[in-house]
Amino acid sequence: MPSHEHARGASREPWDAGRAAGIIAEHAHREGATLPILHALQETFGYVDGEAVPLIADALNLSRAEIHGCLTFYHDFRAEPAGRHTVKLCRAEACQAVGADALHEDVLRRYDVAWHGTTRDGRVTVEPVFCLGLCACGPAALVDGEPVGRLDLDTLADALTERAA
Repeated sequence: MPSHEHARGASREPWDAGRAAGIIAEHAHREGATLPILHALQETFGYVDGEAVPLIADALNLSRAEIHGCLTFYHDFRAEPAGRHTVKLCRAEACQAVGADALHEDVLRRYDVAWHGTTRDGRVTVEPVFCLGLCACGPAALVDGEPVGRLDLDTLADALTERAA
């Protein structure tokens, strides 16, 4: 599933059930509307609030369980807002072969998060991703949607500092 990461600095709206209902109505007529609705909500709010599940279910005449299943099956959908920066660390075999597992442990420890977690200050969310196509440059990551190869703790810190400027 393609990621719909926003560019750094793009503003996200705060959750609003009325606005969400409008977004749902815009897409409800489409064939297979569930995923387009979930994408549109995440694009607008940065995540899909739990309040959206019954709204979508009612609009599409589906069960809440069906909507919840779609929402939790696809890893790119978030149930809460991400940090100001999103770091997606490649966990594929080519990156593992050049030390990604140890690097990932170090990153999670340094930022004091688990996978899919956000730092206490809301600055960074760390997520796993499986193959970025940067196999010759591993370990690899996407930092705010930008590829970073030959990643180590210092290059990650530099990438986050550059994007904060």
